[in-house]
Amino acid sequence: MRAKRTSSALPQTSAEQGLSPAERSLRARLAAHTMHARHDARQTTTAARAAFLARFEAEVDPDNILSPEERRRRAEHARRAYFTRLALASAKARRRGRRSDGAAA
Repeated sequence: MRAKRTSSALPQTSAEQGLSPAERSLRARLAAHTMHARHDARQTTTAARAAFLARFEAEVDPDNILSPEERRRRAEHARRAYFTRLALASAKARRRGRRSDGAAA
């Protein structure tokens, strides 16, 4: 599956050079919908999800000394902390955005 994808870092082909950014976006969206229509998203993202979760296990137990159950428990809390940190940053950014919108009015 991954071998079929192309990277935006690759040089553009002559057909791609004539497309506007909006057309490239539509073509990419079409490709994503086609892929998800043909394949189960859980299967196509299995490796990525495993790598993402392994990041938290390595964070909480870099020396691999904890039992697997304790490592998983701590990794789950580290994952939840990560997403809570993102939610807090998002809330702060929205508040800043509301303040700057109100000041301009």
